[in-house]
Amino acid sequence: MPLVDGTHWTKSAPEVKKAYIVGLANAIHVDMAYQGDGATGNVSDFSPRVVKGMKGQTLDSVLEVLDRWYAEHPEQLQRPVIETLWFEMVVPGLKTNK
Repeated sequence: MPLVDGTHWTKSAPEVKKAYIVGLANAIHVDMAYQGDGATGNVSDFSPRVVKGMKGQTLDSVLEVLDRWYAEHPEQLQRPVIETLWFEMVVPGLKTNK
């Protein structure tokens, strides 16, 4: 299974981008459910950190940030979308969503 990067992202239709983000969000929420009630208390785990860092974001806001980032950084199209999402949205969100 290929790792989706900026090249895939920039060449994808809006519906495909939305499906990718929705699928990623669903996988994260399934992981949270699998971990049980204790998952939200352990901020060292990936999924709870993503949920906390993305608090307040919408599907449209995520698409906008990713589209803008790849447009502004065409030399980094090889960067995986999940990495861009992490460093451009989750990490800053963790600082503001305390």
